[in-house]
Amino acid sequence: MDNNGVGSWLHRRRAKSGGKAALVSGSRVLGYDELSTRTDRLANALVARGVTKGDRVAYLGENHPSFVETFFACGLVGAIFVPLNTRLAAPELQFQLQDSGARLLVNASALEVVASASVTDTVVTHRLVVAPDDGTDSSADELPSGVEHYGEVIGASAAVALDEPVTLDDGAMILYTSGTTGKPKGALLTHGNITWNCINTVVDMDLNRNDVALMISPLFHVASLDMGLLPMLLKGATVVLEAKFDAGRVLELVARHKVTTLNGVPTTFQMLCDHPEWSTADLSSLDKLTCGGSAVPQRVLDAYEERGIGFTSCYGMTETAPGATMLPVSRSKEKAGSAGLPHFFTDVRIADPLGGVAARGAVGEIQVSGPNVIKEYWNRPEATADSYADSSWFRSGDMGHQDEEGFLFVSDRIKDMIISGGENIYPAEVEAAIAELPSVGSVAVIGVADDKWGEVPRAIVTLREGAALTEEQLRSHLESRLARYKIPKSVVFVEEMPRTASGKIRKMDLRKQFAQ
Repeated sequence: MDNNGVGSWLHRRRAKSGGKAALVSGSRVLGYDELSTRTDRLANALVARGVTKGDRVAYLGENHPSFVETFFACGLVGAIFVPLNTRLAAPELQFQLQDSGARLLVNASALEVVASASVTDTVVTHRLVVAPDDGTDSSADELPSGVEHYGEVIGASAAVALDEPVTLDDGAMILYTSGTTGKPKGALLTHGNITWNCINTVVDMDLNRNDVALMISPLFHVASLDMGLLPMLLKGATVVLEAKFDAGRVLELVARHKVTTLNGVPTTFQMLCDHPEWSTADLSSLDKLTCGGSAVPQRVLDAYEERGIGFTSCYGMTETAPGATMLPVSRSKEKAGSAGLPHFFTDVRIADPLGGVAARGAVGEIQVSGPNVIKEYWNRPEATADSYADSSWFRSGDMGHQDEEGFLFVSDRIKDMIISGGENIYPAEVEAAIAELPSVGSVAVIGVADDKWGEVPRAIVTLREGAALTEEQLRSHLESRLARYKIPKSVVFVEEMPRTASGKIRKMDLRKQFAQ
């Protein structure tokens, strides 16, 4: 094949796996042959609507087979896929459509109102609307000009296999970073970035064709797509798609489909083990749990260990597609708190304040290099130039250190670090100590201005249902665990935390509300 990118994967996999289940979505099962055929049809439909190599195609919707089909159809055409966050408002979506220059948008019918509003003043000329059922779109509803039913478009298109010349250096996907200040940046992932990340994942997680992954995190998030779905399809395994996260349903689906792999953030796994059916749920098939985003509270680790299930912790970011390091389950106790070793084809170093390589054990900026690391931000040459050291090392903006064996320990984001009276305070350390309290559901520590010390830490805390905790009890718990300057000077109890689509706490929002 002339197509050496991700678009060729389904053609190659169909020859090897045929009718084996690729995707399960509700009662619908798509084998690799059917998924490949539908993707061929969609690719031809994109071409018929003027999409050519290098054009951008956006997708707005929850986890659904149409997401996967659109991603691979773009790969066949050589177009660049732009997944959009379903939680964004119309002006935010409009910016990403404008910035990427997307010509075509595929959106779920449930999001038609915001999708219609978001395309105003953009170059989007065509929209395909996905029905909530199996994607066959039997609806005869009239649609505005330039808007068509997704399923009808696929049904009317030829299943001719395209073989557009695509190299590993060609752009495959633009993922917009959450952005803590100003407008988000589009990270341009190449076919090579995605391929090497998937190879890293297959190697370090020891995936095999008999694995079954349950996707409970949104596919528009890089970890769910590039660490969850794509490595499984590369290997010829099966993926179960869930549009929404519900702890009870996840426990039921694990048992029904004999799920072997599950990835998420600490909140995900905490909600599962807090569910009333946790102790009786059949989890015997689970053997690969991957957690990223932040450290897993010890009580959650203990709950899974009691069920005989170990965690693989990992560290990464959108710009590393996203894998940078992974902690083997076999070393999880010995290296508690570590984000693991660099992925097989990835390198990690710690830079000192002068830009040199820091000594082992010394805290500095985490920098990542390898074929999975992006080369540029979309139309952001200045941001691109500022993000690399020595031309090939991506500057993560995170602080951390490596021990003598090379295991990475993440301290915190550089911008999250609190400087109090000249002392550096890493919120992650304080948060981990607070999370030891069984009454704590979630916690975030931010810096607030102080006339004497410059900054002091403040803890924002949610409590588990039915639990009680006072500020005095929290501070007393920390007195024997942390230096006094690290102990929050104030505590705010809230009902819930603002979170990103991937479940991470949005500290920017907390600072706006509680930093005064």
